[in-house]
Amino acid sequence: MKKLLALLLALVMVLAFTACGEKENQTGETEGENAMADIKVGFIFLHDENSTYDKNFMDAAIAAKEALGLTDEQVLLKTNIPEGNECYEAAAELADAGCDLIFADSFGHEDFMIQAAKEFPEVTFCHATGTKAHTENLPNFYNAFASIYEGRFLVGVAAGLKLNEMIEAGKITPEQAKIGYVGAHPYAEVKSGYTSFYLGARSVCPTAVMDVKFTNSWFDIALEKEAATALISDGCVLISQHADSEGAPKACEEAGVPNVAYNLDTREWGPNTALISSKINWQPYFEHIITATVNGTEIEQDFCKGLNEDVVQILGFNDKVAAEGTEAKLEEVKAKLISGEIKVFDTKTFTVEGKEVTEYMADVDSDAEFKGDTNVVSDGYFHESEMRSAPYFDLNIDGITLK
Repeated sequence: MKKLLALLLALVMVLAFTACGEKENQTGETEGENAMADIKVGFIFLHDENSTYDKNFMDAAIAAKEALGLTDEQVLLKTNIPEGNECYEAAAELADAGCDLIFADSFGHEDFMIQAAKEFPEVTFCHATGTKAHTENLPNFYNAFASIYEGRFLVGVAAGLKLNEMIEAGKITPEQAKIGYVGAHPYAEVKSGYTSFYLGARSVCPTAVMDVKFTNSWFDIALEKEAATALISDGCVLISQHADSEGAPKACEEAGVPNVAYNLDTREWGPNTALISSKINWQPYFEHIITATVNGTEIEQDFCKGLNEDVVQILGFNDKVAAEGTEAKLEEVKAKLISGEIKVFDTKTFTVEGKEVTEYMADVDSDAEFKGDTNVVSDGYFHESEMRSAPYFDLNIDGITLK
């Protein structure tokens, strides 16, 4: 009798689970999907789609929206928001509009996002390129970046191979292998980027040197073009950039000088000179934080991924401009970067004032005095973006001249 009752109970449970499954299949929705239909996300951008930096974020936001099946009403975009109190006001407006998650894309937005995070503790705030999440320790404020230095090193290799081709063809001598770099601001993010690019170039072209000119603006088409033109006039035979427009690529096309870009495929403006580009792919992060907000799961205080996770990407490869064998070499170097065989900031590959760097106190815990607080050199390399997501490499290495 007991066995019969047990069998009947088991049968009832099976029928109940089957009925639940049929109900779920009939609606086509799970509990998570129902929650996804209720979320609202706000994005704050420094500029609009005319800035390649902001357009890269905007494209990723739209791609994440489509991948997760969100509607236009669930994703609110605010563009041309300055790095001032306007950012706080934009964040507050988005929170009042019912946003569960708010993201901002520029370094100077951070303090105002923190202000909003304190005022709206029920809303999740995420910020790109910021430095304070790990010291603020707010339960609803997070930073994110990517190990873009891997991508910059990789496109630097492509640049170095192009320099070698020019040397072998007799267009320049080894001593004339001078790169020009258009930088936005003299911040660690920019210094980390141009140094990793230079180290990639020099890994295959050991005579390469580099001049850097700053525009002191994240986005200024005219200034970026002017800086590139000045570098070319000073004898730079290849140009790269950490700047947010097509200004430098257009100058390169006019002068017939190879160009390596950032965040965009520049073949549209430089069909005869655009070589390659690197970018951060923000779509995986956006999908991650939206899904985590819906499910109530963990968001990393400092998110930082790279080539291996497809968060750092190479784009715009132009076989008309690239040196022969470049693609195969890039695949080889990419595999070694992912495996850890190559460390971008290997301290045996560069010097500062003629000396190898054996320790360095970086400003990881940001303060007003920018005072170093954490030794980031060990095991023979500079540990970039491991103590926090945003870059803190700000050394001035030999071979790079700031103009």
